[in-house]
Amino acid sequence: MALMITDDCINCDVCEPECPNSAISPGEEIYEIDPLLCTECVGHYDEPQCQQVCPVDCIPKNPDCEETDEELMDKYLIITAA
Repeated sequence: MALMITDDCINCDVCEPECPNSAISPGEEIYEIDPLLCTECVGHYDEPQCQQVCPVDCIPKNPDCEETDEELMDKYLIITAA
């Protein structure tokens, strides 16, 4: 399951550089996570780094993008093979 950023985002800029897949980018009003690139840091870290640094806890799992750990690992392997 990819992560998402909620409207509680304060645009503090700390999450974007922490993402090893470059899945986080500035949106029109708040930062956004590309679900095609988000692996919840599977393959890189034990926990999602953006969630670890977010000061307002606004990065939950995206209910529209359910994925198993195996699917996240497969996505990681595809992203890093390019």
